[in-house]
Amino acid sequence: MARRFQVRSHIVAAALWQSLLTVGRRRSPDLVRRVLVTHHPQMLGDTLLLTPLLAKLRQRYSAAEIVLTASPTTAALYGKHPYGVQAMPYDPRNHKTLRTLFGAQGFDLAIVPGDSRYSWLARALGARWVVGFAGDRPASKNWMMDQLTPYPNQPGMWGDMAAALVDGAPPAPYRPEDWPAPDYRTFDMPQQPYCVLHVGASTQLKLWGPEKWRALASYLTECGLRVVWSGGHNEQRVVEEIDATGQHRSLVGQLDLPQLWHLLANAALLVCPDTGVAHLGRIVDTPTVTLFGPGSPVLCGVGEFWKNSPYRAVTVEDFPCRDQRVFFRRSIVWVRRCGRGTNDCVSVGACMNAIQIEDVQKAIAALGVSA
Repeated sequence: MARRFQVRSHIVAAALWQSLLTVGRRRSPDLVRRVLVTHHPQMLGDTLLLTPLLAKLRQRYSAAEIVLTASPTTAALYGKHPYGVQAMPYDPRNHKTLRTLFGAQGFDLAIVPGDSRYSWLARALGARWVVGFAGDRPASKNWMMDQLTPYPNQPGMWGDMAAALVDGAPPAPYRPEDWPAPDYRTFDMPQQPYCVLHVGASTQLKLWGPEKWRALASYLTECGLRVVWSGGHNEQRVVEEIDATGQHRSLVGQLDLPQLWHLLANAALLVCPDTGVAHLGRIVDTPTVTLFGPGSPVLCGVGEFWKNSPYRAVTVEDFPCRDQRVFFRRSIVWVRRCGRGTNDCVSVGACMNAIQIEDVQKAIAALGVSA
């Protein structure tokens, strides 16, 4: 906590100083040579969902330097500079990463698509014009914003919405060749053909029942695919509940993100809850089935940018308690999601366990997956 406070204090002081230096002189830039995209860096999915924004920026400012803040682990995926983007590691708890960012300060334009508190970081890094969405709370988050845009009234995928913060035509749909595969440390790759069942998630409320994962694994084995369990660090328990005898290979907690990239890229299929790995599946162009319980398949689905991706979302439409309309602390009339924690959920796991194995099998069949 002390380290986070130290980082925040440094950011606030630098942002206020930059504001004093530029008072009365800030205006939308005519020439954009350097662009910063900054947001909450800790979640893999939140970062990958900003890919349409990066594509739009490159399309709009073909010669500009584009810098994206990302967690140190996620930044490794950007090693080959997709869309010419440089990912700079940033951890709000690590002052060293902040010092590195200050070494790159001085931006003509900054885009802050999510939590507006990061507008303070953008200003601290010398951004001359800061753009984001209106309506964040408390109002102090927005003090460093120069241009605030309301959320759209029509349903859309979050990445498409973020891209709309930049003027111009929508970005061209995603192509796998736009994102070169990162370098990685070799590991014992499973023998093809195989599928990856990523069973972990950021919250217990996104976990699917063990018996359903077992049934799905049996089905895919009958289809001629080897099953590989995947999950994050400290999620071995989840796999043990599903496959106590170790019938299928488990790589849970053994891979870093570049290795996971290559595991997915060589897989015939990925099935996972609504988590960052689902978005990575789209990036590597692997046929992906995502299970949506509390989350929104509209906000986190394919949208326009990934419309050509081999992807299916499986959910129970209009689940009764998927009734919250808030996203990044803004109320949006068309949003239907649930951001409750385990202490607030009246029936833990109900929305996930309502997803039936038959629906997942249909989604796999629709993707044309075969051994």
